[in-house]
Amino acid sequence: MEAAGATLVKHYRDLAFMGFTEVVKNLPTILRNISFCKKDILDNRPDVLILIDYPGFNLRIAKWARQQGLKIVYYISPQVWAWKENRTHGIKANVDKMLVILPFEKEFYKKWNFEVEYVGHPLVEVIEEFINNEPGTGNIEQGNIIALLPGSRKQEILIKLPIMLEVAKLFPEYKFIVAKAPGLPAEFYDELLKPYSNVGSVVNKTYELLNSAKAALVTSGTATLETALFAVPEIICYKGGNISYHIAKRLIKIKFIGLVNLIMDKEVVKELIQNDLSVKNISTELKKLLEDPQRQQQLKKDYTELKEILSKGGHASANAAKSIYEFIKK
Repeated sequence: MEAAGATLVKHYRDLAFMGFTEVVKNLPTILRNISFCKKDILDNRPDVLILIDYPGFNLRIAKWARQQGLKIVYYISPQVWAWKENRTHGIKANVDKMLVILPFEKEFYKKWNFEVEYVGHPLVEVIEEFINNEPGTGNIEQGNIIALLPGSRKQEILIKLPIMLEVAKLFPEYKFIVAKAPGLPAEFYDELLKPYSNVGSVVNKTYELLNSAKAALVTSGTATLETALFAVPEIICYKGGNISYHIAKRLIKIKFIGLVNLIMDKEVVKELIQNDLSVKNISTELKKLLEDPQRQQQLKKDYTELKEILSKGGHASANAAKSIYEFIKK
């Protein structure tokens, strides 16, 4: 948004905390940011308030903004289909228009008698444009590259990246490259990567890395879908703090954690979660991705179908902009 001309008054990375215990620890900061956001909205009195994802924060803002008489559009639905379905009541009460980017979300909301608009998934056009207009590799060396996408938060990287890195020892003929989070200092990664001779890193070049990779180890989240849209064979790697994980396990009601698998409603890519995330299990699955022609062919077929499903909504960004503009004119 900043590149498109928006003024950032606070970056989302200053607001993002993952896990139940982590949220509790940072509650004073979160509450200060909510107050800051409310004041900024009142100072500017926008014609429409557009909330994007980030439900823990934005649903609070939506309820408050409704009381201020503001028009509210929510772009990219909170994952109420995964857990806390009762949040849908609050969405219906406080959101004028919901724009969704996952095809199954339209059906989910229908059972709650809330009409939402599916605009397509923005990643399809973003990645297509990147591949078509920037075919270069961003000076990333070519060859047998394995991409490591361990996330953007320090706490999750410290849990998952060391396990991913140990796998590199078992594949000496491959170069493992870590996509660093731009918000973290280089020294944070230096100590983690130092012992491994076939491990490198990049910053702000994740798409260039995926465009060059033979396979990828990816933490859960949007990165799993980006990897699939680059047609890179991947393994979803997730491990969290024990307390947060066991709380989440009891609350979340979905079969998969990876967006690829959720959209396709089957395990297209292997998910190694919590205790299953081990060097041995990653190595076994990675070997299949690199050497098993049948596995590779099936994955290619599934990825093609996934892209077709996400492309049906059309150009997501243009659709969303048009919908919001028409809503404001009413």
